[in-house]
Amino acid sequence: IGKEKFHKSQHWGYCNNVAMLVGENKPGIGGEPLPGQNLKPKYSVFPEGMGSDAPAWVAFDKQVLSFDAYFEEEVPEKNQELYRIRRCKIYFYLEDDTIQVIEPQVTNSGINQGSIVRRHRIPLPPPQEDQFYTIEHFNVNTEVIFYARKYKIIDCDQFTKNFLRKMGIRLNPPAGRPDDPYTKERQKILDSMNPLRPYERFDTLKQFLEYDRHVLRFYCVWDDPESMFEDPRELVLHYYLSDDTIDIKEIIPVNSGRDAVPLFLRRDKLPKYAPTGLYQPGTITRRTVLNVLGSLTGGRGCYMLDNRKTGAVHQEFYRDSDLKIGAVINVWGRKIRLCDCDEFTKDYYRTKYGIEDFTPVPYKAPPPPKPVKTFPPYTGFGSEEDSLCSCMGLLPKPPQKDFKKFMEKDRCGMESNILRFLAKLVTDSPIDQDRKFIVSYFLSDDTISIFEHKQRNTGILGGKFLERGRIKKPGQELFKSEPSEYFKAQNLFIGARVCFHGHNFLLVDADEYTINYMEKHANEFSVADIGVIFKKLKDMTEPRFREIRQMFAATDPEHTKVIEYDSFRNLIADITSGAFSEHEMMTLGRYYSEKDEYEMDLHFLLAMAQEQLKKNNFEDFGQMSAVLMYKDREKQVTSVYSKLCGVLPREVCRTVCKSFKLPLADDDLQALLTMFEDDHKQVEYKKFVDGLNWRENLIPAFQTIKVPPKNEDDWRGQPPSLPVNRIKYLPLLDDLFGKEE
Repeated sequence: IGKEKFHKSQHWGYCNNVAMLVGENKPGIGGEPLPGQNLKPKYSVFPEGMGSDAPAWVAFDKQVLSFDAYFEEEVPEKNQELYRIRRCKIYFYLEDDTIQVIEPQVTNSGINQGSIVRRHRIPLPPPQEDQFYTIEHFNVNTEVIFYARKYKIIDCDQFTKNFLRKMGIRLNPPAGRPDDPYTKERQKILDSMNPLRPYERFDTLKQFLEYDRHVLRFYCVWDDPESMFEDPRELVLHYYLSDDTIDIKEIIPVNSGRDAVPLFLRRDKLPKYAPTGLYQPGTITRRTVLNVLGSLTGGRGCYMLDNRKTGAVHQEFYRDSDLKIGAVINVWGRKIRLCDCDEFTKDYYRTKYGIEDFTPVPYKAPPPPKPVKTFPPYTGFGSEEDSLCSCMGLLPKPPQKDFKKFMEKDRCGMESNILRFLAKLVTDSPIDQDRKFIVSYFLSDDTISIFEHKQRNTGILGGKFLERGRIKKPGQELFKSEPSEYFKAQNLFIGARVCFHGHNFLLVDADEYTINYMEKHANEFSVADIGVIFKKLKDMTEPRFREIRQMFAATDPEHTKVIEYDSFRNLIADITSGAFSEHEMMTLGRYYSEKDEYEMDLHFLLAMAQEQLKKNNFEDFGQMSAVLMYKDREKQVTSVYSKLCGVLPREVCRTVCKSFKLPLADDDLQALLTMFEDDHKQVEYKKFVDGLNWRENLIPAFQTIKVPPKNEDDWRGQPPSLPVNRIKYLPLLDDLFGKEE
C-alpha cells in the first residue's frame, strides 16, 4: 500500500522551471487531493508580473533568515541543576528551504557545541511527517520542533523581519530568554569570593601597542663639578613611551681620554629625587605585612597583609610631562639640563600638550676654526695629481679619474666627441708659416694631441707633433702648492691664439662636427651662443643704427638683400673694432646665411641605395613585398580610411624595412619613402620595392658617379662641404634695430 501511495503521489514535474521528482502539489485522479495532502492556493497574493521569473536557487542565492532561539535540556544526573537553557541560532536558507541549527561556543562549558542540526530539509512533527518546514512555519515568539526537540524562537535579525513582512507574515513581539539557573548560581559564587591576597592589575598592553617604537629624544648636558677640567659632557636622553622608561647615552668626543661605555644610564624608570633623599632598600615594597602568626621555622606559620596599604610609600617617576627644553632633571644625584630635542619629539609635544616654543638652549661652545690644510709645493717628479695624492694619507693612492665624464663623452657610434681645429704657427719664420697642424681635443678626458699635415717638398716630416695629454696654460709657476690650470674645450675656437709648450698656434678653422657640437652645446661655448653674440652686438651697435644700415646698403648696391660672407665679415669687424673673434662672426654668419635648397635626384639616390644593398648581399625583396601586401590587406579589413590599393603609410613601410634590417641609413630611407609618396601622403610600396631590387632593376648609371667617401678621421682642414657663402643681412638689421618703415 505504501509503494502504491508513493507512486500515485510522486511523479515527475517542474518546480521553478527545473525538472525534478515532485508530488506535493499534484492532486489525485479527478483533481481531488490525496489523503494528507494540503494544496496550495492557485493564485498568489502578489499581482502577476511582480518579482523575478528566475528560479529560487538563483533569485534567493546567499539569502538566509536568521532566528535567535533556545531550548531546555534536562539534566537528571546532577543535583546542582535540573535543566539547562542553551541558546542557539536557526538559519533558514531561502534557496532550497533547508534549515541549520548552530549553538555558539561558550568558554569552559564542557559541552560539545557548534552545529546541532546539519543543513537539510527538516520534516514536520507527526502526524505531518510527510511534509517539510517552510517559511510559513517561522515567526517570532513561536515554537518549532526539530526531531522531538522543542526550540523557542525569541527574536530575529533586521533582514529576516523585513523579508517576513514582505511575505505578508505579521511578526510577534520578541520574547525574552530565561537565565540558566546553574550559570546564575555560579556567577553569584564567583562574585562573593575575595582573594586572600589583594590583586592589583596594571594593564599596560594598550600603552605598549599604541606607543611601541615611539621614542622621545632630548639632547642634554651635564656640568660635572668633580671633573678636573669642568668641561660639560653631552648626553642623549631617550624616553620610551611604551613603558615610560628612560636611558641615557653619553657622546664621547674623539681623543677626549674618556672610556667609551655603552650607556650612561641603563633603561629603567627614573625616580624623582625625594626632598629627604633616596629611599633605603626595602622601604618600597608591593605589600605590607601586619602580623606573623606561628613559627616561621617549622613552615606552619601564617601572616596577615595590609589590604588598605596604610603604610605604603609611593614613589614618583619622571613622565613625559616632566621633560621639556630648559628643564633640569635629577638622575641619581646628577643635575642634567635638557637643551634640545628632535623633530618627532617636537611634533609629539605640539600635538599632546600644545607646546609651540622649542627654542634650544645653547650649550655647545663655538667650534675652533679648522686649520687650513696646506700642501707642499710640487717637486717636479710625476704628475701634479699623483704627487698631491701622496700628501692625502699615509698610504698613497692613484688619482681618481672622472669615470662618469669618460662614459658620457667617449666615442660612441658616429659621435666621436673630438673637436678638431686647423692651426698655424704664429712665427716670423717663412718656413714655419706655411705649416698646417690638426689640433684634436678629446672631450672624454680633456687631453690634446697635435698632428702636422704632410706637405711635399718642404723638408719637414709630418705626422705626430705632440703626444696626447693634458696641456697646462702658460704663465704659471712650476713649483707651487696650488693645482695648475689646464686648457679646456672653451679655450679652443676659431681665431683663438694658444700656446702649447712654448709653441704659439692660431686656430684658423674647424671641421663641421666641431662647429655643430659647439652650437648644440651653446651653454658651454659662449662663442657659439647666438643669444650672447646677438646681445653683445646689439649693445655695441645700437647708438649707430643709421650709420650701420647705410654701411650694409653700400655693400649691396644692386639691392639683392644678400652679401658675400667676406664682405659681411669685414663689416662686422669694422663695426665692432675687432671685439668679435672669427668664431663669433662665423656663428653670426651661419645663423643668417642663405640656406640652399638641394633637390635630391631620385635616380642618384636609388643608385646609391642599390649599391649599398648589393654590398651587403640583401636579396629579401620578395619577402618584403609579401609582408607589405599583408599589411595593406590588414589595413583594408580594419580601416575604411584609405580606399587606394597598393599604398601604405610611411611609418608602416619604415617599420617593415627596419624589421628586415635594411642596410640603409635612416635619413636615406626616409628620403626614399618620401619620393615614392602619392598625393595622399601614402607610399606606393610596390614601386618602392621594385626600385630597390638591384637584381631585376639595376641602375647602370651609378657606375659613372663617383662620390668621395666621408671619413671624419681623414680631415685635413679643408673647407666644409656646405660653406657659408651668402648672408641675408636684412633680418639681422631688423632683429638689431627693428623693422624700418
